[in-house]
Amino acid sequence: MSQDPNIPNVTEGKSDVSQDNQQDQVDNAEQVVRKKIRQNTPSPSRSNIPEASPAQFVSVEELMDTAKGVTNMALAHEIVVNGGFQIKPVDLPANSLEKRVRDIVHKAFWDCLEAQLKESPPSYDHAIKLVGEIKEALLSFLLPGHTRLRNQITEALDLDLIKQEAENGALDISKLAEFIIGMMGTLCAPARDEEIQKLKDIREIVPLFRAIFSVLDLMKMDMANFAVSSIRPHLMQQSVEYERKKFQELYEKQPNSLDFVTKWLQEAMVDLQSKVACASNNDAAFAVPALSPVAVQNHAYIQLLKWNHLQKPFPETVLMDQSRFQEMQLELDQLILIGAILLVTFNASGSALSDLPAFTNKLKMAIQVLLTGLHLPSFNLDETLAVISEKICAEVNSCLSQHGFTPFTSEKVIVLKGQIQALANADNAVCKLIDSRIQLFLENYLACGHQKSLPPVLGGLGPIQRELEEIAIKYIRLVDYNKLVFSPYYDEILSKILNKEFPEL
Repeated sequence: MSQDPNIPNVTEGKSDVSQDNQQDQVDNAEQVVRKKIRQNTPSPSRSNIPEASPAQFVSVEELMDTAKGVTNMALAHEIVVNGGFQIKPVDLPANSLEKRVRDIVHKAFWDCLEAQLKESPPSYDHAIKLVGEIKEALLSFLLPGHTRLRNQITEALDLDLIKQEAENGALDISKLAEFIIGMMGTLCAPARDEEIQKLKDIREIVPLFRAIFSVLDLMKMDMANFAVSSIRPHLMQQSVEYERKKFQELYEKQPNSLDFVTKWLQEAMVDLQSKVACASNNDAAFAVPALSPVAVQNHAYIQLLKWNHLQKPFPETVLMDQSRFQEMQLELDQLILIGAILLVTFNASGSALSDLPAFTNKLKMAIQVLLTGLHLPSFNLDETLAVISEKICAEVNSCLSQHGFTPFTSEKVIVLKGQIQALANADNAVCKLIDSRIQLFLENYLACGHQKSLPPVLGGLGPIQRELEEIAIKYIRLVDYNKLVFSPYYDEILSKILNKEFPEL
């Protein structure tokens, strides 16, 4: 159940609030909660927390409309691009102030309910309000055709009748609870059968109601996730037009909404021009034709995998996918290092070991484990590569011996360890080689359009081919979808850029 509407949403993390002040806030909150509950609180499952007023640079209505548009667009986008998208319960940190306040709210409410039921005669005001909320929840699970179940719920949980029974001392709470549990068992997903069975074993009224609301929350999530999976196929068909429409509405309210996109595409064009000119021995005659809108777009998307997220604003059109591009960037950084280690190793051992897939996979798994946490501030790459070099040399000599080859000499072991440890240098030639070939592979894949087959991997990428292709498939799917949504904006921007710089195009 959600936070009580009469208690502000308190969060921790402000450095200027001491532990004593926090405790004072919690104690005061408990007193306020108990007072408010005794006055008029239906249940802690209702929440209407007032928001702080925004700065009045624009009207509140415009701000709320914009926020709603962004939220809806982001949700639709998430459902479409994330096949495993599910609504999950909020899990507050165990020692957070917010969790402590929420626990106080809930405890105060249930303590008040228990006190009412122990009065002589018992007071059922809060209990009846809870039954009303349970009734609403059960009815919300029904489909339009569930007429019989709707009638059963309406008749069995008739609040007017229940109030009359309470006033006349004839209310049987246990009987109501039995009906509610039975109906929950009828409407819940099979995965909740165990929780429903546990409800039947609870005899005390207050713990039973608490458990019922807990299971109802799970059922609401099940229903929401079922709805998400049901609408995904339909949303896929309409999401491109929907997202483009929503973005256009935002663009009309904020005309500078494409400034970062424009800069992103301009930088991609300049970088691509430089690379093409370099590849063509600085012959401009070969450089200009390569600067097509499609080539610039593809190169721009490759640059998203090398983005400095701490210092450069992300392009507006791909902002909802920033975390995805960043995750793939981290995966590729690790893959570059793995590929470089394996390339150095197999260059040293020759074809004797590189033709053994099982040995390659064994080395790769060991390296992956040791590189876990590569991007954490506490990760020490020099020390890790030293450990990896020891592990690699031991495994290589063991495998050479097993297959009848001469193990490495001590001098060769020292050389291989040095080559592996040198990969920590940002300017290492082997890492740069693997990196450039991965980028070329992805750019070739983008250039292939919607062909079903992946382009062939370049030399040196064989040992990491499977991992690279897994990342490539996710990456291309994300890029293709983004192009479908925002292609009109990209085309217009690139047309202006290219016509200004290269009118002959």
